[in-house]
Amino acid sequence: MIRSYCRGLSLVFALWLVTNGITVAAAAPTADWSEPLQLLGREIAPGTRSKFPFSPDRSFEASYFNIPVFVARGQTPGPTLCLAAGVHGDELNGVEVARRAFARVNPKELRGTLIVLPIINAEGFRSGNRYLPDRRDLNRAFPGSTGGSVARLIAHAIFTNVVSRCDALVDLHTASNQRTNLPQVRADLSDPAIRELAIHFGTGIVVGGSGPDGSLRGETAKAGIPAIIYEAGEPFRFQEDEIERGLHGVENVMAYLEMTEQVDREIPDNRVYQHSRWIRTTTGKGGFFFPTAEPGDIVRKGVSLGKIVDPLTDVSFEVISPIAGEIVGMAVPQPVLSGYALFHVAWHDPD
Repeated sequence: MIRSYCRGLSLVFALWLVTNGITVAAAAPTADWSEPLQLLGREIAPGTRSKFPFSPDRSFEASYFNIPVFVARGQTPGPTLCLAAGVHGDELNGVEVARRAFARVNPKELRGTLIVLPIINAEGFRSGNRYLPDRRDLNRAFPGSTGGSVARLIAHAIFTNVVSRCDALVDLHTASNQRTNLPQVRADLSDPAIRELAIHFGTGIVVGGSGPDGSLRGETAKAGIPAIIYEAGEPFRFQEDEIERGLHGVENVMAYLEMTEQVDREIPDNRVYQHSRWIRTTTGKGGFFFPTAEPGDIVRKGVSLGKIVDPLTDVSFEVISPIAGEIVGMAVPQPVLSGYALFHVAWHDPD
């Protein structure tokens, strides 16, 4: 019954997209910078900024595209940077990073174009849900398609009409539910352009990896557009320190791309980690999780990171690190079952 409903909804939604011209890429970028930028049926003149909905339609189906779009068109030519946030509806820090970054841009002093999609999963954001109404993860649906799930349809429209127009992308995230992340950038270190983008973001920690198939960052990079992720903090709340670090990182990237002037901004030395893995609850040793280690701790192989107590038998199990490295993410204290991801540890190859 549910599958039939979703298939029917996808067909209706696809018809709505075609009817409203959303599945077709917007007009090609204007070669003459003095002409307005054409994006999603809107015109943004040089030296101006604009906020508008992804689609102006107000039908039932259009509610899935109730996505705000912010655009600042610089007075002079330059690259196009895309900021994406809210792909997961419960991750709030990135949404505020995107909002503040756009609010601080003066288009009359900007070189190039800043396009911000601050709340991509608008339905999930309003309801505090990580996923879309069809219970799919939007960050596994890119670059999308004109058929299939609602997630793939939304991903296709965003990727085709906006992301493909950009020269670089920064995707803003937090940890998933009941976890927290040390502020970090994740990037495909095998790509020199992406590596430089990650280092110039300036968080001090870069974790290597190309990203999962279907992720916005991974599929954008496959399309030849340098893309990185900023991960910081917990879901469901705004955290000022993580927001400010993200804001400074975005401004660092804009200065690196020569979209703005660099003003007394120093990029810290980065700890670049080529590898990372999760330490998980040992099979048969679930219970109440009480960590003693914290994000940012440098740990040695064989040390205890905390304990898990079986609440029915009172038996306690030590969580022993099988590797040495830095804790860049972890679960908060909570009940855990076998296989649950507890600590995300990153390390680099020896010199």
